[in-house]
Amino acid sequence: MLNKKIKKLLIGTNNKGKLREIRDLLPKNIQTIPTSKFNIKSPKETGKTFEQNALIKSRYFSKKTKLTCLADDSGLEIDILDNKPGIYSARWGGKDVNFDKAINKVYKELSKKDKNWRNKKIKARFVCVLSLSYLNKKIALCKGKVEGSISKKPRGKNGFGYDPIFIPNEKFKTFGEMSPRQKYKIDHRSKAFKKIKKFF
Repeated sequence: MLNKKIKKLLIGTNNKGKLREIRDLLPKNIQTIPTSKFNIKSPKETGKTFEQNALIKSRYFSKKTKLTCLADDSGLEIDILDNKPGIYSARWGGKDVNFDKAINKVYKELSKKDKNWRNKKIKARFVCVLSLSYLNKKIALCKGKVEGSISKKPRGKNGFGYDPIFIPNEKFKTFGEMSPRQKYKIDHRSKAFKKIKKFF
């Protein structure tokens, strides 16, 4: 499995934004298959870390389909909120994973911590762990991070999730205001991807 390059890959996510970004990062010669083709629900993320949850997903989807699977677990960590939402980033949006709700919750929690948070630099980071598995076998696990801060209000319609409220260090735009090309140069997913791409 490890000696030959992977040519056919299941992308282990039911998040359309994540699927699009992973496909954009992969070499064009790889045949990518979405989980929607098999109509598989996502597994329960019972891990305590991004690494554990990424592995749960890649192994689960691989065993269900008998295909090599690339899965991602990623999230936003905010220092002042004790690194929350972290691994619960998607779950902050409720059952329907509504990120407008999740962003409102971030702002609510920040205001509880510090009423004047908007006058300060609220340090945060995006973390991504990519996991590559074939059935029960872990092939690779790679992590990427990008440091930044939280914007005073959501800005931009690009990307997905918390992109409209995250400003990477040394930039003025949020991820939501950047084009995909600008974002992919610096974001957490592309950093993790640089480490895993030798398998493709």
